[in-house]
Amino acid sequence: MGAVFVTGATGTVGSAVVTHLLELGQSVIAGVRDPHDADRVPRAAEVRKFSFDDAPETIEQALEGADRLFLMRPPAIADVQTKLFPVIDAAQHRGIRQIAFLSLQGVQVNRNTPHHAVEKYMRSVRSPYTFLRPNFFMQNLSTTYARPIRERGEIFVPAGRSRTAFIDARDVGRAAAATLTHPGHIGKAYTLSGPQSLSYRKVAEVMTDVLGQPIRYDRPGEDAYLAQLAADGAPEDYIAVQKMIHKIVRLNISAFPNRSIHRLTGLPAITLEQFVDDYSDVWKD
Repeated sequence: MGAVFVTGATGTVGSAVVTHLLELGQSVIAGVRDPHDADRVPRAAEVRKFSFDDAPETIEQALEGADRLFLMRPPAIADVQTKLFPVIDAAQHRGIRQIAFLSLQGVQVNRNTPHHAVEKYMRSVRSPYTFLRPNFFMQNLSTTYARPIRERGEIFVPAGRSRTAFIDARDVGRAAAATLTHPGHIGKAYTLSGPQSLSYRKVAEVMTDVLGQPIRYDRPGEDAYLAQLAADGAPEDYIAVQKMIHKIVRLNISAFPNRSIHRLTGLPAITLEQFVDDYSDVWKD
């Protein structure tokens, strides 16, 4: 059996995929854009230079020795036809027997997202796909939304009164590792949601209780949120994707919890309380 090639191996989900694959005794090739990031990858994994900007032949060479692929779309990449389709083609040519693609919850009804285009292409070329469609990551609270929480005690997201079944990215990594290790997952699509359906006001209450400091949610409007992204220098395509994603949230498409993590991994999903406790230092002044 060959190795699993992991794109985004130093990222939030990719690093979890690497960790859990190694725990399952799999050989892992960690694709990194910058060789200086090699020390962020566990020593048991092979580190190999990889970029979505590479020429197709270079990408195919990078996949040598792998028979499975974990594929994710970096947030900065909107043009998936130019950047991700060649990776899929290279994997097909190399004979990769399974590609687990990190897609998006609700992608079936949100056809304007880059993830929908990737799923459609993988089907059209008869790729041996497994689609992982996670709900909103709990880690958004510790990364994308962390600064206003830390600096002014506010969750600044245009979610209205909607609810979300948040999932920990570490659980997504466990699920990806499981689908890439055990048979029966090719041609399947899994919506990965957490065990609790929570409003952002409830999220603020949980964070207040666990952190021992006041956190609030004041239901900011979409215009204010998008204006803040623009003021922070976010590119237009990123802002457009954020607008689409939060529209899905407000429609409550992300509200429904499920037991997919337990079914795929045999272990219960991480709760928001555990997540906030594990990452508590992020929101401390």
